[in-house]
Amino acid sequence: MTGPVGSGQGPQETAKDGRNSMERKGGSGPEDEAHPETAPPSGDVRPRSPSRGSPGSTRSDHFQAVESVRVDAYEIPTECPESDGTLEWSSTPMIVVHVRAAGETGMGYAYTSEAAARIVETELAGTVEGSDPLDVPGIWEAMRHEVRNLGRPGIVSSAVSAVDTALWDLKARLLNLPLASLLGRLRERVPVYGSGGFTSLSVSELQSQLEAWVSQGMRWVKMKVGRRPGDDPERVRAAREAVGQDAGLMVDANGAYGEAQALELARVFAEAGVCWFEEPVTSDDRAGLRRIRDRAPAGMRIAAGEYGWTLYDFVDLARAGSVDVIQADITRCGGLTPFLRVADLCEAVQLPFSPHTAPSLHLHPACAVPRLLHVEYFHDHERIERMLFEGFREPRAGWQSPDLGRPGHGLELRRRVAETFRV
Repeated sequence: MTGPVGSGQGPQETAKDGRNSMERKGGSGPEDEAHPETAPPSGDVRPRSPSRGSPGSTRSDHFQAVESVRVDAYEIPTECPESDGTLEWSSTPMIVVHVRAAGETGMGYAYTSEAAARIVETELAGTVEGSDPLDVPGIWEAMRHEVRNLGRPGIVSSAVSAVDTALWDLKARLLNLPLASLLGRLRERVPVYGSGGFTSLSVSELQSQLEAWVSQGMRWVKMKVGRRPGDDPERVRAAREAVGQDAGLMVDANGAYGEAQALELARVFAEAGVCWFEEPVTSDDRAGLRRIRDRAPAGMRIAAGEYGWTLYDFVDLARAGSVDVIQADITRCGGLTPFLRVADLCEAVQLPFSPHTAPSLHLHPACAVPRLLHVEYFHDHERIERMLFEGFREPRAGWQSPDLGRPGHGLELRRRVAETFRV
């Protein structure tokens, strides 16, 4: 595409220091190598816009305004066709956004359709350019206002997510700080769990994948269920046999089951020691999730939240008592700005918090948020991030730690590699 442009809280460690491309005309691109959202204004008062000016004008007394916004769209084939309980796919789409100011470039990305790149180009870039690069929440509010009539959920929210994450990365780089330190570290490293176990895998392939994660020191692994419910009990028992009795076994139905079916299978899964049941029914069914949570076997957590597009989606899950664990995806919920608000919500209502997929983007924020349980080390995304980004951090013995010697989130796009997958 071308154009302009366990229980309660998870393990924690306290830090020692405490708490193709679309480039806008005239801009310069990068180098090759719990509280609700602000309520809608009343009357004729418009949301506060971030400080703006022509590119080159100073902002925050020290830094120039955002000069340019650039977006690239890619499509990365999977190693083989994959499926879960409700979807089949053979490639993963993503957009990558770069924002530039005062000689620094920030990067953000989202796993979403190339259509989100057009939203960045036509609706968001003009709002961001000329803004104060240190006023990220202010820019986020301006973007939220700009896309009001387009509808926030889905592609629009993912477009905002990629830009917001790039702005936070830019801010940290301008201040020459790792993002975790800018946000205020609560811990030096985060626990991760291996996630994949697609329904397209044979039983032996499933066992091999899960066993490999356990052998790497991961204490939990997650598999997909729901495509062929009659086969799920056997697959879950085979998974338990592969990972042993000490590893936490998690299942994700992606909303494939009906309520009665989910409860029946929950009892079967409990016999294999399943400790986590993600989206047993669609997360849109708050009441159904609540009833399953009330009747699920002891020790089995009900989790959802990956399709939370606005903060109110997470508020609704909490108010309805639908889940034991709230998940949020920084590439879907609107970026780091609302992601941090979801984390505050989890603290306020005392629910564990587990970021969904995109492990490299969640690494730094996960070091800074309370109530963290663990981070999803999703097979498709860790494969893409290892391939496309300089600065990818490998887990060690089930933990992932940020590189505090690199500013921002520490990632740089390998453009020559990425070019192969440009849409």
